Amino acid sequence: MTSALVDSTSLPTAVTEILEAYARTHRDAEVALWARRHGAWRRLFPDDGALEPALDCTVSVGASPDGDLLLEVLSADGSTGEQTFFVQALRRMLLYEQEARSAAHELSERYEEINLLYSISEILASVMSLGVAARKILEEVVDVLGARRAAVWLYEEEAHQLTLTAAVGEGGRGPIDVYDPISITARVFRERQPVNLEQAPGTEVSTEPLPRAREAYLSVPLNFTPPDGGMRTIGVITLVGRRTGVRFTAGDMRLLMAVASQVGAALETHRLVQQSLRRERVEHEMELAHDLQLKLLPDTGQFAGTAKVAARCAPAESVGGDFYNLFHLSGGRLGVVIGDVSSHGFSAALIMALTMSAIAIYAQESDPPGEVLRRVHAALIDELESTEMYLSLVYAIIDPDAGRMSYANAGHPHAFRVAGDGEVHRLESTSPPLGTAPVPVTEGSTEWKNGEDLLVLFTDGLSDAFPGGFGIMGERALLDEVVRRRTWQPRRILAWLFAETENAELNIPPDDRSAVLVRT
Repeated sequence: MTSALVDSTSLPTAVTEILEAYARTHRDAEVALWARRHGAWRRLFPDDGALEPALDCTVSVGASPDGDLLLEVLSADGSTGEQTFFVQALRRMLLYEQEARSAAHELSERYEEINLLYSISEILASVMSLGVAARKILEEVVDVLGARRAAVWLYEEEAHQLTLTAAVGEGGRGPIDVYDPISITARVFRERQPVNLEQAPGTEVSTEPLPRAREAYLSVPLNFTPPDGGMRTIGVITLVGRRTGVRFTAGDMRLLMAVASQVGAALETHRLVQQSLRRERVEHEMELAHDLQLKLLPDTGQFAGTAKVAARCAPAESVGGDFYNLFHLSGGRLGVVIGDVSSHGFSAALIMALTMSAIAIYAQESDPPGEVLRRVHAALIDELESTEMYLSLVYAIIDPDAGRMSYANAGHPHAFRVAGDGEVHRLESTSPPLGTAPVPVTEGSTEWKNGEDLLVLFTDGLSDAFPGGFGIMGERALLDEVVRRRTWQPRRILAWLFAETENAELNIPPDDRSAVLVRT
């Protein structure tokens, strides 16, 4: 049995009761329980000061060969089987008592640890800010372990540095390079092993926070083990100095490692949750931007009385740089625009919005397409140069009454008039893309047959995704299919083109897909 039981001044109540019960049922027997420690005997039951047991009438109750506890029966009245049962019951009773005392002792020793871990759980459950949570946890740890100063350093993967996230008292310098050869904090992070120093080390190494005089120093890694395994270290927690002036014990180090294990998992989970919330917020904002950008594009239904128009824009990302626009002009004319900014994403979307706004203004103020593009270029040149972007743009004016179509093409290759007989006429470039050079006031003109001709404008994202090839091959394949379907309504042709490119397998990054089809 354990020394705690042997040294007790009184037996457990349950053990005393079973001994008394046996004595009552065997009145001609004398029952005694003896304890031996350091070779000396002591009678535990009954406690009448007897000196030693009669060894020829005893049964070992203890777990050791010579027996720490001996049961003495001075009568042979009971049967051997009964005595065996009695001894077994007594042994079981003492074992239960030993386990209960051991558990109570361990709970007593771990009360502060359990209370600290419970407090940490409450902090992490109620505090949303990572820095505030780390600070509150440090305050709890400092209070329980009697430290003077403490700091939490968290790992920034992109910079390969440990950043001071929270501190109680002096936090120390920072950030710390994880490969710093003299930093103990960096070493604890790299090696994933705690460091417990009775006093500050020499000048050949650095410590954060910096100990004063002979202050003790304890630093342990913050580890996180995800459900799929593969433990990783996410930071370091350090304590410096004791209010009692003594060093940190092995028990203190075990407690801090237990705290670090919980804090590491909680802080990493907290960080991942915040990261997920930020990502969801960005995705939501991207969806709003996507919806807003598409709302900037005109509704083709407003031209139903004057022309058959079909147009669509499908950004490669939430927002893109492709756009189109259409205008009612004086004299029953129709203005048609398609553009492609050299990039996609938010920057391209900004250029797209500015261009749509500028061209909508200048198309109403200036008549010739070339003059409109010149003024648009002048309005956008500063923004294009600062973002290092350019855009190709076609602006065509269809005059059904005159049977003519005038246009200005700033470097946009995918602009065509498909005649009623299937002949394809390219609207050649009349100037470089906007943002690359000053745009000259030039334009082109071609005939236009109402009810027969089809204006076909699209961006390279659509032709590159079209079955049949990349670049010029994709353009030819797309035009061939449009020619075959030239008698269809523009809306039907457009739906077919986008259906053909919806799930294209590309060897290049996908681009925005846009097209405008017009027949008067």
